[in-house]
Amino acid sequence: MHPDVLLSAIEHYSYCPRQCALIHIEQTYDENVYTIRGSLAHERVDSGDKTPNRGTITQRGLPLWSEEYGLQGKADVVEWHNDVPYPVEYKVGRRHGRHADVQLCAQAICLEEMFHVSVPRGAIYYGATRKRHEIIFDSELRAQTLQFVAAIREMLMNQDMLPPAAHDARCPNCSLINACLPEIVGQERRLRIMQAELYKPQAISEVE
Repeated sequence: MHPDVLLSAIEHYSYCPRQCALIHIEQTYDENVYTIRGSLAHERVDSGDKTPNRGTITQRGLPLWSEEYGLQGKADVVEWHNDVPYPVEYKVGRRHGRHADVQLCAQAICLEEMFHVSVPRGAIYYGATRKRHEIIFDSELRAQTLQFVAAIREMLMNQDMLPPAAHDARCPNCSLINACLPEIVGQERRLRIMQAELYKPQAISEVE
């Protein structure tokens, strides 16, 4: 039986496959200022209520799933525009790349299966700018999202080795930097030397 992929894992994988593996395979999670801010920002949107917002029905913390693609998770907010769901993901910082786009697209794929309706677009709200960025779920984004889903599922099924560390500009702000150790495992030559020294047999005289 193939494991389901959590919607949150898709953004993690897009940002860094090793981070995704540490969280979803090793069950490793540490807090830093960025994750704490994110948790606080989600307290309201995860409440699960369904209330009108300026005439638009808004549902918070809606459980999502897709049997076809083996997905499960929860939407921050789903607005209903003329009976069409419009997912909205909340992020505490600024927009950096398209990592959140694939997670939002996966939410749309779930909503389409659940409600039998096309979901062409959604939005990401960035707390730092207090603005929405609308995302169009075109064929390219959908294909990339499903590629990530397949890669994550393969990673979950074959847990022999974690993906390599990136050891780049993403690392200093990552809450898992101490668990990941990118400065060590991200340098292949240094890692090979350390592994060789670790398993190097010692002479009896050296041990004594």
